[in-house]
Amino acid sequence: MQKLCTTRDRHGCLPLREAIIAACRSLIACGLTRGTSGNISIRDGDGILITPTSLDYDQLEPADIVRLDASGAPEGRRRPSSEWRFHYDILRSRPDVNAVVHAHPIHATALALHRRAIPPVHYMVAIAGGADIRCAPYATFGTQDLSDAAVTALEGRMACLLAHHGMIALGDTLDRAMWMATEVETLAQMYLNSLHLGEPQRLSPAEIETVRAGMKGYAKV
Repeated sequence: MQKLCTTRDRHGCLPLREAIIAACRSLIACGLTRGTSGNISIRDGDGILITPTSLDYDQLEPADIVRLDASGAPEGRRRPSSEWRFHYDILRSRPDVNAVVHAHPIHATALALHRRAIPPVHYMVAIAGGADIRCAPYATFGTQDLSDAAVTALEGRMACLLAHHGMIALGDTLDRAMWMATEVETLAQMYLNSLHLGEPQRLSPAEIETVRAGMKGYAKV
C-alpha cells in the first residue's frame, strides 16, 4: 500500500510556489514518480502556476515555478512543463478543481499500458466520482490531442489514467489532489494483485452510488 502523500498545504499554510515544490518532492518520496517525470499545477487567479520542464525537483526554487496567464502565455524564467496544455485546459474547464497532479506511478501506469480502467472492484473507486477510474486513449505527450482525451476522461471524475503514459489526479486543494493520486495508485495496486486470482467481481453502480452518498459527510466525492 502507498503511504499518504501530503504537502500539508491548504492553499494558505504554504505559499503556492513552495507548496508545489513540496508536493513534487513528496511525489518522489512516496514513489509516485521518478526523476523529473510528472508535473503539478495550482490555480492562481485567472492563470495557473505549474512546474517547469526538465528540472530536478531537488533543485526547484520558487522562482522556477512558471505562471501561465489567462491565455496560456508563460511568465517567468523557465519554460513550463511539456504537459502544460492539459493542466491549463483542465483548470479552465473545471471550476470545481484548483490543483492538478500528473505522475507515472508503477501500478496505475501498468494498467494504463494495457489501456485498462480501474473498475468498481473496491468501494473506494467511488472517491473519483463514479463507478470506474477511466483510462483516456493514447495520444502523444504534450499535444492538444492528449489534453482533449484527458479532459473527456475526467468528465464527472477526479482522476483518470492515460494510456501508455500515467495518471492524473484532481483536487479542490493541492492536498486533496495529492491524496487522490495516492488513493488511485493504491486502488491500481490492489486491482493488479487481485488479477492473479482471476478477474474480481465488481460492485454494482447502485452500490457505488450508495457509497458516494455515505462518503459525503467526510470525503468530497
